[in-house]
Amino acid sequence: MKHVQLKKHLAPSEEERNLRREIERSKTAIDAARNHFEQVVDPTLIDCYIYELNAAQLRYQFLLRRFKSREV
Repeated sequence: MKHVQLKKHLAPSEEERNLRREIERSKTAIDAARNHFEQVVDPTLIDCYIYELNAAQLRYQFLLRRFKSREV
């Protein structure tokens, strides 16, 4: 017989609130980098915003994985 662990419905912890806040900041950073990328014409700045966008997306993915692993 398998035991199923149910998710507890508790008030969000401080860590969870911080993760949510950082996830929102990452979304904002992604949007800002994408907007900047779409506006620039200088090749150096294009490269800069490509790196910035990639970094923001990686951070977002990391935070999302971390948040989801806490829900289990």
